[in-house]
Formats: sequence, structure tokens, C-alpha cells
Amino acid sequence: MGEIRERERNLKINSRDRVKALTTKKASSIYTSLLFSTSRRLLMAESSKVIHVRNVGHEISENDLLQLFQPFGVITKLVMLRAKNQALLQMQDVSSAITALQFFTNVQPTIRGRNVYIQFSSHQELTTAEQNIHGREDEPNRILLVTVHHMLYPITVDVLHQVFSPYGFVEKIVTFQKSAGFQALIQYQAQPCAASARTSLQGRNIYDGCCQLDIQFSNLEELQVNYNNDRSRYSLCCFRFDVILLFMLTDFMCPLNRDYTNPNLPSEQKGRLPHPGYGDAGVAYPQMANTSAIAAAFGCGLPPGITGTNDRCTILVSNLNTDSVDEDKLFNLFSLYGNIVRIKLLRNKPDHALVQMGDGFQAELAVHFLKGAMLFGKRLEVNYSKHPNITPGTDSHDYVNSNLNRFNRNAAKNYRYCCSPTKMIHLSTLPQDVTEEEVVNHVQEHGAILNTKVFEMNGKKQALVQFENEEEAAEALVCKHATSLGGSIIRISFSQLQTI
Repeated sequence: MGEIRERERNLKINSRDRVKALTTKKASSIYTSLLFSTSRRLLMAESSKVIHVRNVGHEISENDLLQLFQPFGVITKLVMLRAKNQALLQMQDVSSAITALQFFTNVQPTIRGRNVYIQFSSHQELTTAEQNIHGREDEPNRILLVTVHHMLYPITVDVLHQVFSPYGFVEKIVTFQKSAGFQALIQYQAQPCAASARTSLQGRNIYDGCCQLDIQFSNLEELQVNYNNDRSRYSLCCFRFDVILLFMLTDFMCPLNRDYTNPNLPSEQKGRLPHPGYGDAGVAYPQMANTSAIAAAFGCGLPPGITGTNDRCTILVSNLNTDSVDEDKLFNLFSLYGNIVRIKLLRNKPDHALVQMGDGFQAELAVHFLKGAMLFGKRLEVNYSKHPNITPGTDSHDYVNSNLNRFNRNAAKNYRYCCSPTKMIHLSTLPQDVTEEEVVNHVQEHGAILNTKVFEMNGKKQALVQFENEEEAAEALVCKHATSLGGSIIRISFSQLQTI
């Protein structure tokens, strides 16, 4: 009797296992079928001969995209959406586009080390009207829209004229700053000259390894320049597009203008003031005032996230700890990224301050590296201010002539060491007989010290101190930079070393 019951129990278990196996197999089959049908539906029901490419960085040229997709068929049209880091590419037929997307389903497309992402576009075809919307025409025009990427050196009207004049008579040049970066409109006397310039210069660098040209035909028919000026930041430009007159008062976009057909135009527009740069002296492109130091520091590659095109010198810092922060502590922190002109704590907003940097490039470094940094228990908000400068007065602290500004000497080295706050601080200009114990005693009130090292380099004593976190290191830096240790005024900066 017991054996019969045991057999019945085993039979039930085996039956249940078979049902479970069949159910799992069926579910797997259904899942696979769904995946296949979904993939097929994406390729067939939503397919288009127009491919949408995302994450197209400024370093990626039209030729790079053409080389990526040419193995799959003939490419008939290409639109670069530089402001959005995107591109639209039209294949000769839908099957070519499907082949490309099927291939890149399993292979991540990469251009110049950057992953790009592709999908079918909602456009079934790129029409002339759609291309005009994005600022590009297939039909050549005598006016070129030029975007300069990776602008490490200053680009002036004269530089542009020198680059583009070998291809024909250049009548007018207007430059401006937009979200896509530094741009220029260059008007030739004749359309074939513009076409020749575009063919020869597209994707080329003005300087070795930087200042790359991205050239498109403009939609504009005529460019009007009301005054010739290499320094003014204001221009009233009148364009004609088809029958529509478009007036643009670019009171923040046009620093450089030149009409070579009318050299007698005034050099200033009445009622406008030149943009103040370092020390309130008007300069063109203040962010490139120290180009040799920038070039020496970064070679031909700015740090990731740094464009080199910002021209706003004043920074608004908020969420400050009002009990612990003063002008000198802010100076010690922000002077890591450039010279400080002046600092102002806002009376009506005690946890806010304005910091005016030496130029736009230095301000960009400070905003980039200090945004979100922790200081005295507060997370800093660091943004560009709407104010172009800080007016001197009793409520502001002037540092323009301070010998503590780091970038008056060894600017290239200081640029190279720019980074976000780290756990490690580097102390220099120490007394020759300083000990590790003295260094520790000088900074230990600001946090837990994990490790220290005193060493000598080029005959000068230096030290590294590693704190438990970045906030403690930042507090030690802002409080102890430019203080006296053993009779020497010490200098403190963040170190990019991970360990001692």
C-alpha cells in the first residue's frame, strides 16, 4: 500500500514539473516572439530613410558622419544641428536606413571616441524647407555661416579675413556668440568664392589642433554692417531672407564687425560703452587675454566641460554660511581659478556674494569646478551674474592690485592645476626647517587628517595633507591660505593626487 502511494506522489510531482517546464518554455517563446515583433515593428512600421543621430559633439564633422553611414548605401542629404548636438542624415532609400539601424542594434556606433545614438527620424524626407529651418541650404550662397569649435586662441575679424580672403573678395564680416559657440557671417562678392571657401576649409583648423571651422551656407541674402569695430560688443544688423526683413539688435552677440566695402563707417555706435575686462579696461575677448598661458597649460584640449567662449566675468555665489565666510575666504577659494578683481557680499541677501574674475575664461573655470562644492556645511551655488562687473565702493573689497592673486605669475602652471575641491591639499612656500608636526598643527582644526608628507622639490619645502573629505580640505584651504607658518606666508591649493 505504501509503495502505491509513493508512486502516485512521484507521478504528481513529475506531471507538475512537466507542466511547469512547458509553461516556462511557452512564456519564453512568447517573450522572444514579442521581442522579434517589437524589433520588426520598430524597423518596418516606423522606418524612414532619414536617420536621427544624437550626441554629435562639436569635434565630429560632416565627413565623420558620412564615413560612418556610407557602407550602408548612398547618402543624399545631411543636416548638422550644432546647437542641439544632433544631425539628420537621409539615405537614398528606406532599406539602406534599415540596414544601418539593424547593424548598429548590436554594435555601438562611435566617432572620435564619442558614442553616438541613432534612430529613425520622424521625417520621412528632408525637404528644402526643413533644411532652411536648421540654417542650411544645399544651394550655395555667397554668405557663409561659420562656427568655430574648440576655440583656444582668439578669433578676430582680421584672422577670419586672412583665412577666407584667399578664395575671393570678402565684403563683410560679422561675428557673434550663440549657444552653438563663436560664430561669424562672412559675405563674399560672388557665390562661387563662398562655395570654394566652404569646400576647402570645412572641418579645417585655423590653428594647429584647435579652432575648427564648421561652415554652412547661410539663408541670408545681404548682410548690413552699420559700423566697423574690433572691440564693440553691440551691432545693429539687417538681413533679408526671401521677402522677410529680419532686424536683429544683438546687444550681446556681435563683438566684431567689418565692412570692407565701406571703410569710412564709424568705429563706435553712439550710446554704447566698450565691455569692461580685467581692471575695467575695455578689451576684446577678455577670456583670451592670456592665450599663451592657456595654450601652454592645456595644449590643444581644454578640460571637459570648458568651452573657452564665456565672456561674463562676474559670478554670483549663493547659499554661503554667513557665520563663517568673508571676502578673504572667498578670495582664497576663487583665486585658484583666476585673478580676482573685487568681491562684494550682498547686504540684502547675506548668503549671497558677487565675485568678479579677471576674465571670462577664469570665471568659466570657477563656475565649472566650484558649482555644488561643500563649504562650512553648505553646498555652494555658483552661477554667472547678470552684472558685467562690480562697482567699486565701500561695500566691496578690491583685490585688483593684490600680490596674492595667483595668476600674475606662473599662469600656465596655475591653469594646469585647476580642479574641483579634493581631499588633498598642497602646501608650498614653507620654511626650509618646517616639520611634519608643524604642518599638521597648522591645519588640523579643520578636520580629520588621514596622512601627511613633507618633501623638498627644487630646493623648496612643500607638503601634502590628506583630509577625510573634500569639505574639510576646502575649509583648511580658505582659512589657512596666505597665513604665516614659521615666518613664511604659505600657499595652499588642491592636489589632484589620490594618495600620498
